[in-house]
Amino acid sequence: MKAPQTFFLTGAASGIGQHLADSLIAQDRCVFATDINFDALEAHAQKQGWPEQRVRLRRLDVRDPAAWSEAIDEAVAAFGDLDVAMNIAGYMLAGWIHEFLPEEVDRHFDINAKGVIYGTQAAARQMMKQGYGQIINIASIAALAPIPGVSLYSAAKYAVRAFSLAAAQELRPYNVYVTAICPDAVRTPLLDPQKGIEAAALVFSTPKLFSVEDIARVILERAIPRRPMEIVIPAHRGWLAHVTNMFPQLAFKLGPFFRKRGEARQAEFFSERG
Repeated sequence: MKAPQTFFLTGAASGIGQHLADSLIAQDRCVFATDINFDALEAHAQKQGWPEQRVRLRRLDVRDPAAWSEAIDEAVAAFGDLDVAMNIAGYMLAGWIHEFLPEEVDRHFDINAKGVIYGTQAAARQMMKQGYGQIINIASIAALAPIPGVSLYSAAKYAVRAFSLAAAQELRPYNVYVTAICPDAVRTPLLDPQKGIEAAALVFSTPKLFSVEDIARVILERAIPRRPMEIVIPAHRGWLAHVTNMFPQLAFKLGPFFRKRGEARQAEFFSERG
């Protein structure tokens, strides 16, 4: 299998998407980088000196299916084909179910779930025509076991994982592979709005907050070469999540321990940031 050369990324203005774009460009790959925050994307591209001959930038609201079709068409026009599409853009704001507003329900599902669905569909149509490709969708460890306090995020990521695994089965006959990446908490701007929010404690209960470099390494060294249906990061937390998912009553026994640990690490995380 030849190394993929053309990549389409969402969420490329910050976090995992930004680091992946930097890494791919450093490897002389062609990158079509998108984000709803185009000013931040453009500023980073200029700062890093992304080469114009191998990089295209575009504002993309992942909630807009028409914009998705236009963006994929532009990427193909620029680079001739599309080897890998990565749905990375995401949103999370912790809160208790009796408190969140209707617009928060819409925002979580429109960005995290529907955005991935529209992106997968648009990329799949192109890849089916060209006869090959891979779609990588960022889910979460919250897609394996429900996490109280981030119920909307967890529910949306459950949808991402389920959709991705079903899409993988539908698209394999066309030589198109779909991979769901399910990481534990990662140090990205997604964590910033959780400061001072009690409901977010379990997000920080992980033994280790992963870096964007950690997740990019898994994607570049495992997901792309091997094209599995799913990767959970780390695997041992995935097994714990699977067990809790099969026996949900365990959450009442394990939850207090993890919440207490999460509260301490949440306070530590934001105190370090000042």
